[in-house]
Amino acid sequence: MDTDRRRRLTPDERRSQLLALGVAFLADRPLDDLTIEELSARAGVSRGLVFHYFGSKQGLHRAVVTTAAESMLAASAPRAELDPLDRLHDTLARIVTFVRDYRGTFFSLVRGVASGDPVVRRVVDESRDAHAERVIAAFLDLGAADTPMLRVALRSWVSFVEEVLIETTEDDTADADEVTRFLARSAQGVVAALAEPA
Repeated sequence: MDTDRRRRLTPDERRSQLLALGVAFLADRPLDDLTIEELSARAGVSRGLVFHYFGSKQGLHRAVVTTAAESMLAASAPRAELDPLDRLHDTLARIVTFVRDYRGTFFSLVRGVASGDPVVRRVVDESRDAHAERVIAAFLDLGAADTPMLRVALRSWVSFVEEVLIETTEDDTADADEVTRFLARSAQGVVAALAEPA
């Protein structure tokens, strides 16, 4: 017998396994389709065990969305050793790669804001804010003035990025490098527009 299959998982390992399966589920199906029954069947565990870790379908959705959002943030973490423009380009390139590799997960995250669950919406909004703060930091390092309008503009730009990624990933017509360059230029254009006289 395979000793790895017989080894009992620790509670943290089991929870991580269930979350990984939940995030993987998003690759092909929307968040609303993820149920306690579906996850327990995929994991080969009882429904009661899934309830033990997440309490409800809503609790499961919250945990899965949080894990997916954290994965995207980790995959695109800025590299501090790069100069600001290279850091921006590198971060955007890794976001584009993540979205193309995990398109279903990304779509579920972006559409998660339509969920009726305020916690899921908050997780998605916090993820957007974190992405915006990374871009804001790059432009502050380039000498942009830290104004409320800069923050509004770049937070709005994150929503624009999401739409570009959905459109270019769904039809696969645009090259990843082309998308990355376009997004970097669009961010620079937004910031440049703030400095232009009326």
